[in-house]
Parts: sequence; structure tokens; C-alpha cells
Amino acid sequence: MSFTRNKRDAIKHYILEQIDQGCIDMVKKTVDAFEITSTSVYRYIKEMEIDGILSKKGHKYSLIEKNGSFMYETRNVSDEMDIMERDIEPLIEKCPENVQRIWRYCLSEMINNVLDHSNADRFALIYKKNYMSISFFIVDNGVGIFRKIKDYYRLSSLDDAISELFKGKLTTDKANHSGEGIFFSSNAADRFAAFSDGKVFTRNKYEEVNIDTLRFNLNKEDGSVSEMDKGTIVYLKLSNFSTKSMAKIMDKFSNIDNGFYKTSIPIKNIFDDYPVSRSQAKRLVRRFESFKEVVLDFEGVDDAGQGFMHEVFVVYGKSHPGVKLVPVNANKNVKRMINHVMNTT
Repeated sequence: MSFTRNKRDAIKHYILEQIDQGCIDMVKKTVDAFEITSTSVYRYIKEMEIDGILSKKGHKYSLIEKNGSFMYETRNVSDEMDIMERDIEPLIEKCPENVQRIWRYCLSEMINNVLDHSNADRFALIYKKNYMSISFFIVDNGVGIFRKIKDYYRLSSLDDAISELFKGKLTTDKANHSGEGIFFSSNAADRFAAFSDGKVFTRNKYEEVNIDTLRFNLNKEDGSVSEMDKGTIVYLKLSNFSTKSMAKIMDKFSNIDNGFYKTSIPIKNIFDDYPVSRSQAKRLVRRFESFKEVVLDFEGVDDAGQGFMHEVFVVYGKSHPGVKLVPVNANKNVKRMINHVMNTT
């Protein structure tokens, strides 16, 4: 049976996705998904081996990956565009235009953060590239992103600094920066994480990211990274086949009339357990007045305490009528508590 080119491409793409995800029964899943024979699956695999897309070691297939790194001294970098044009553009030039635009935005913002905010004298750019995706790591030896935010805003803990990053409009140089880079980059990349002082900021709700494993993998690529224990690691990954648009991502939270007027906060990522206290709520609503609309995403939150909900939706909500609070993805328990506090005032 002869398939159209689109179907053949779809089958190959599916096979590569399964391999990239470490699927152990990739052949069977492909047979079931496309109702083809295992012989056909192995034929497609062989074609991709010949094309240099994947390889086989023992009984395991893996995507062929190109790795590399660049080391910089901040005093020798005039601005981020030097690095973008010389080192990054050749790595992304074969990606679709929408993917290139996302990488240009994210990487220029993250490198600029190192140059302007980190107080680092050295940093590394490390990449891992295969047919399906590209990952970048920006590693510096500066003061640490969370510590810098904590000290600047006089917060009580590094965790409070991480909570502020979820909101956006956060910068330690208000005269020259809008505080949008990390917010929009973390929404644009498929995976985004910032590591510092043993803490992690990430929007991937259900994905565990282990900093020790990450450092081990980075040190295998470039041993000099091991010298940067006190700085920050920023990790970004994006599919080469992403259909995301940087413009659409920005349009979700900004417009011509109001600029960056809306934010979305994943409650599960901020609190280790379900939120119960008024003090937790007071930390959460800090700087909400910087926005006209705040989406509170309760996905994965099993329940919430009366004090917490009353402080957010009644005490803060009524004293700040210009800030629209929008709860989403709330289960029955959370909805019941929101209704309870709103109807007992």
C-alpha cells in the first residue's frame, strides 16, 4: 500500500515523538495508531537512520543530537545582539519562521538579563539540538536571580521572589526594563525553568525538574559550568514543529490600548499544599494592582481555605475594584469556597 507524502511524514513524526519521549513500545503504538504493519514501521525507521535523524544502540533507538557551547565574559559583550547574530542564528535558521521569532525573543531577553541584572562576569550558552527540538541553557556566575529579586523588593524569602516571577512586570531596573521577558518567555517556550540557590521557577505544572541532574548533564557538556554554582541556570526547550506564535502569546496578555494589562498565575506552582491562610493570600495579591485583570488558575488545586479565599476575593477584591480577578480550572471544592466567601459578605 502506498501512502501520501503527508501520511508518511505524519507516521515518521509520530515515531520520532515516541522515541523522544522514551516510549518502550514505540513500534506497537505506531502500528495501532496508523493501522499499518510493523514491517512498514521498521522501514520508516531505517529511512530515518539513513537520513541521519536517529540511530540505534543495542535495542534502543535515539534521536541524533548535536551539542555545543559558547563561553563569554560579560565585559567583552557589547549587547545581546552580538551573540544572537553570530552564535544563535546559525542554530535556528532552518526552523520555521514562527519558531525562529520565539527563539529570538526568548534568548535575547534571557541574555540581556544576564548582561544587565546578574552581576556575572562570565556566562555560558549551551545547546542541545535534534530533529524534533532545540534546548538552550544560559548559565551565569552572578548573584542568582531569586536572591536579586528578594533583596531588591525586600521580600522575606526566595520563595516569595519566585512567586513574584509568575505575575510578570517584575524588574530590578524599572528605568530601563519593563519586567516582561521571563513572563512571556516562560509562556512561549515548551519548557522553561530558572534555577538558583537550590530553587526553581517553572510553569510546567506537573513536571519535576531536578537541578542536580541538570547540573550533571551540563557538566558533561562543558566542565566549566561546574564553577558557576552561585549563579543562575535558565533552561528553554521548544519543538521545531511548534505552531505557537509570539504575537498571539503576547496578545493573550497585552493590547495596544493597555499594554501588558493581564497576567495568569498557576496557584499550584506557588503553594506546596493547598492554600489556607490569609498571610498566604496577602503574599499572593502583592502587586496585583499592576494589572487590570488577574487570572487565578486553580488547576491541580484540590481545595483552599476560607481565610485564603476571603482575603483574595473579598478583602483585596473589594478594596481594588479596578483589578478583575478571574478564577479558572477550579474544581467543586474550590468553587464552593469561592461562592461561600462571596455570598457571606
